[in-house]
Amino acid sequence: MNPDLQKLQPYPFEKLRALKDGCQPAVDGHIALSIGEPKHDAPAFVLDCIRDNLGQINRYPLTRGSDELRASIADWLSRRFVLPAGALDAEAHILPVTGTREALFSFAQCFIDRNADTAKGGPLILMPNPFYQIYEGAAFLSGAEPCFYNTVKDNNYLPDFDAIDEETWQRCQIIYICTPGNPTGSVISQQQLIKLIELAEKHDFIIASDECYSEIYFDEQRPPPGLLQAAQACGNTTFKNCMVFHSLSKRSNLPGMRSGFVAGDAQLIKDYLLYRTYHGCAMPPVHQVASAEAWRDEAHVRHNRQLYTQKFIAVIDILKPVIDVRLPDAGFYIWLNTPVDDERFARELFEQQNVTVLPGSYLSRESDGINPGSNHVRMALVAPLDECITAAKRIRQYIESLN
Repeated sequence: MNPDLQKLQPYPFEKLRALKDGCQPAVDGHIALSIGEPKHDAPAFVLDCIRDNLGQINRYPLTRGSDELRASIADWLSRRFVLPAGALDAEAHILPVTGTREALFSFAQCFIDRNADTAKGGPLILMPNPFYQIYEGAAFLSGAEPCFYNTVKDNNYLPDFDAIDEETWQRCQIIYICTPGNPTGSVISQQQLIKLIELAEKHDFIIASDECYSEIYFDEQRPPPGLLQAAQACGNTTFKNCMVFHSLSKRSNLPGMRSGFVAGDAQLIKDYLLYRTYHGCAMPPVHQVASAEAWRDEAHVRHNRQLYTQKFIAVIDILKPVIDVRLPDAGFYIWLNTPVDDERFARELFEQQNVTVLPGSYLSRESDGINPGSNHVRMALVAPLDECITAAKRIRQYIESLN
């Protein structure tokens, strides 16, 4: 057995099941706000496209994806992130993946040199704290050491790259960033992204930017910036050291289709394609056709944003008289700072009100003397509007009982 498997911690939802074990909710009608699984309807035109192309199931897919799919992704990236015509080469800069979860994980297996920097302590993968647990698992199983940078309330839950010392940057081979953040919803500014690109150039590490929540935001005039956009703005027109990860799961309510892509540095794409050819994880042909259609359409994405905006407005209006709660920069999570210990909050809320939320300490590790997820819970507003409103009323009742 690979000894690095022993380093993996239980997944947050395993911890949550153990926390709730033996609880008997006092009210009927469970509402789950714990899992970030989109519940809005999948676009009908995508489902129609799948049905119309089922005949393609009898052939093997190309790992690099079809020309049509890569072209549709390149067009979407150019429109969405205001890239000049010709900035992206669909052949050189884009690679479809079977959902960004597997790509975020396998990426580290491809690009970590576990024999480098041994005199200094070995390679590091930097990641936000709290974080998507895939980053930590990817670090361990690539032979690297995870290194956490805290994102805390005092800094609007944003990374402070200036606080990372020179030695850490020198050992860094990959840094994961998540913008908009899971679970915090904070968006890294273009100025911060440019600063990180400059650090990557200086210290020769790769930026892996998880941008899966980039299409859920609340101001149509101010979409979150992306890493490729920042690279173009600072003159890094080859996207050196820059890789972005995008998905149809949140954008288009298609989590079960497992469709996403990576894009950026052409040499990294070339090397990653070689890895994935052996890895054997090409997207099914019918999903490639349907994905190309999904990336071409924005009407369903705007409608999706409207549904989330309605839920956030309603839930925050109910909760704000009893607790400090704010609209996040983007995404579909509320990162709530709790008045009591986060595990107590989650367990008692389930016992008393039959609402499940995820303790923030399950999404983070102790670093620099703190666990930045402590006294927070993550609430995913993925349920229908009426359920979110009912959940908010129950959460308010619970908070009032604490007072």
